[in-house]
Amino acid sequence: MHIAHTALWTRDMEAAAIFWRDYFGAEVGEAYYSQRRPGFVSRFITLAGGGAKIELMTGPWIETAPAADHVGWDHIAVSLGNAEAVDRLAERCRADGLLLSPPRMTGDGFYEAVIAMPDGIPIEVTA
Repeated sequence: MHIAHTALWTRDMEAAAIFWRDYFGAEVGEAYYSQRRPGFVSRFITLAGGGAKIELMTGPWIETAPAADHVGWDHIAVSLGNAEAVDRLAERCRADGLLLSPPRMTGDGFYEAVIAMPDGIPIEVTA
Protein backbone atom coordinates (compact mmCIF):
# COMPACT_ATOMS: atom_id res chain seq x y z
CA MET A 1 0.00 0.00 0.00
CA HIS A 2 1.19 3.52 -0.72
CA ILE A 3 -0.23 7.02 -1.02
CA ALA A 4 -1.12 7.66 -4.67
CA HIS A 5 -0.96 11.43 -4.33
CA THR A 6 -1.71 14.33 -2.03
CA ALA A 7 -3.53 17.49 -3.06
CA LEU A 8 -3.47 21.12 -2.09
CA TRP A 9 -5.39 24.24 -2.97
CA THR A 10 -3.53 27.21 -4.38
CA ARG A 11 -4.60 30.70 -5.34
CA ASP A 12 -2.04 30.87 -8.16
CA MET A 13 -1.71 27.65 -10.16
CA GLU A 14 1.08 28.95 -12.39
CA ALA A 15 3.21 30.21 -9.49
CA ALA A 16 2.70 26.93 -7.60
CA ALA A 17 3.66 24.83 -10.63
CA ILE A 18 6.76 26.95 -11.29
CA PHE A 19 7.75 26.70 -7.61
CA TRP A 20 7.67 22.89 -7.63
CA ARG A 21 9.46 22.74 -10.99
CA ASP A 22 12.20 25.21 -10.09
CA TYR A 23 12.89 24.24 -6.48
CA PHE A 24 12.32 20.47 -6.61
CA GLY A 25 12.84 19.55 -10.26
CA ALA A 26 9.24 18.33 -10.46
CA GLU A 27 7.62 17.37 -13.74
CA VAL A 28 4.47 19.47 -14.21
CA GLY A 29 1.54 17.86 -15.98
CA GLU A 30 -1.04 19.48 -18.21
CA ALA A 31 -3.90 21.42 -16.66
CA TYR A 32 -7.25 19.66 -16.24
CA TYR A 33 -10.37 21.82 -16.52
CA SER A 34 -13.43 20.23 -14.94
CA GLN A 35 -16.61 20.11 -17.01
CA ARG A 36 -18.63 19.15 -13.94
CA ARG A 37 -17.31 21.86 -11.59
CA PRO A 38 -16.89 25.12 -13.54
CA GLY A 39 -13.74 27.00 -12.62
CA PHE A 40 -11.97 24.01 -11.07
CA VAL A 41 -8.49 23.45 -12.50
CA SER A 42 -5.89 20.94 -11.38
CA ARG A 43 -2.40 19.86 -12.40
CA PHE A 44 -0.38 16.93 -11.18
CA ILE A 45 3.28 17.34 -10.44
CA THR A 46 5.68 14.45 -10.00
CA LEU A 47 8.79 14.91 -7.89
CA ALA A 48 12.14 14.21 -9.55
CA GLY A 49 13.08 10.58 -9.98
CA GLY A 50 9.47 9.43 -10.31
CA GLY A 51 8.72 10.32 -6.70
CA ALA A 52 5.48 11.34 -5.07
CA LYS A 53 2.67 13.02 -6.98
CA ILE A 54 1.03 16.22 -5.78
CA GLU A 55 -2.20 17.55 -7.22
CA LEU A 56 -2.34 21.33 -7.35
CA MET A 57 -5.94 22.58 -7.38
CA THR A 58 -7.54 25.98 -7.82
CA GLY A 59 -10.89 27.60 -8.43
CA PRO A 60 -12.33 31.13 -8.33
CA TRP A 61 -13.70 30.52 -4.82
CA ILE A 62 -10.14 30.11 -3.46
CA GLU A 63 -9.45 33.85 -3.80
CA THR A 64 -11.76 34.61 -0.89
CA ALA A 65 -11.01 31.56 1.27
CA PRO A 66 -9.22 32.35 4.53
CA ALA A 67 -5.57 31.36 4.71
CA ALA A 68 -5.70 30.76 8.47
CA ASP A 69 -5.14 27.40 10.15
CA HIS A 70 -7.91 24.91 9.56
CA VAL A 71 -8.71 21.29 10.24
CA GLY A 72 -6.89 19.08 7.77
CA TRP A 73 -3.40 18.55 6.45
CA ASP A 74 -0.86 21.08 7.67
CA HIS A 75 2.21 20.55 5.49
CA ILE A 76 4.15 18.11 3.37
CA ALA A 77 7.71 17.00 4.04
CA VAL A 78 10.05 16.28 1.14
CA SER A 79 13.23 14.33 1.83
CA LEU A 80 16.18 15.69 -0.12
CA GLY A 81 18.42 12.82 0.96
CA ASN A 82 21.10 14.61 3.00
CA ALA A 83 21.86 17.64 5.16
CA GLU A 84 23.91 19.36 2.46
CA ALA A 85 20.93 19.37 0.07
CA VAL A 86 18.73 20.83 2.84
CA ASP A 87 21.32 23.55 3.50
CA ARG A 88 21.62 24.42 -0.22
CA LEU A 89 17.87 24.68 -0.78
CA ALA A 90 17.38 26.61 2.47
CA GLU A 91 20.01 29.14 1.42
CA ARG A 92 18.43 29.50 -2.03
CA CYS A 93 15.02 30.02 -0.43
CA ARG A 94 16.46 32.53 2.07
CA ALA A 95 17.78 34.57 -0.88
CA ASP A 96 14.37 34.35 -2.57
CA GLY A 97 12.43 35.30 0.58
CA LEU A 98 10.84 31.85 0.97
CA LEU A 99 12.64 30.51 4.07
CA LEU A 100 10.32 30.18 7.08
CA SER A 101 12.66 28.31 9.44
CA PRO A 102 16.40 27.71 8.94
CA PRO A 103 17.94 24.23 8.99
CA ARG A 104 18.05 22.58 12.40
CA MET A 105 17.87 19.22 14.12
CA THR A 106 14.34 18.79 15.46
CA GLY A 107 13.41 17.20 18.76
CA ASP A 108 12.00 14.20 16.91
CA GLY A 109 15.28 13.57 15.08
CA PHE A 110 14.87 15.23 11.69
CA TYR A 111 17.35 17.62 10.10
CA GLU A 112 15.01 20.04 8.39
CA ALA A 113 14.26 23.53 7.16
CA VAL A 114 10.82 24.95 6.42
CA ILE A 115 10.19 26.87 3.21
CA ALA A 116 7.05 28.45 1.79
CA MET A 117 5.21 27.99 -1.48
CA PRO A 118 3.96 31.17 -3.18
CA ASP A 119 0.69 30.92 -1.21
CA GLY A 120 2.66 30.65 2.05
CA ILE A 121 1.97 26.91 2.41
CA PRO A 122 4.77 25.41 4.51
CA ILE A 123 6.97 22.64 3.14
CA GLU A 124 9.47 20.84 5.35
CA VAL A 125 12.62 19.78 3.53
CA THR A 126 14.45 17.03 5.36
CA ALA A 127 17.74 15.18 5.07
